[in-house]
Amino acid sequence: MTTTVDLEDLKEALRDVVDPELGINVVDLGLIYGVSVDDDGVATIDMTLTSAACPLTDVIEEQANSATEGLVNGLKINWVWMPPWGPDKITDEGREQLRALGFNV
Repeated sequence: MTTTVDLEDLKEALRDVVDPELGINVVDLGLIYGVSVDDDGVATIDMTLTSAACPLTDVIEEQANSATEGLVNGLKINWVWMPPWGPDKITDEGREQLRALGFNV
């Protein structure tokens, strides 16, 4: 596998990672704060959650590993809590999805 990874392709793949509680992908929820790939093709995702008390990090990590398989040689999620996540980080597409589920955003 090549170690050259298009970061946009990686972010697009992460749209397959769905927040188990809200049913919206982590990209459109604004949970991805940063994406980088080192020279060995290992991706590091700076990511937060809607709540630091969320017990579902393992589920999200499994989904992220599956979604990026074949794109990178490995994946590390760096859980970050600053700045805190807020509804202002949700993309327009994410807002539309939440509205369709009955949320007022």
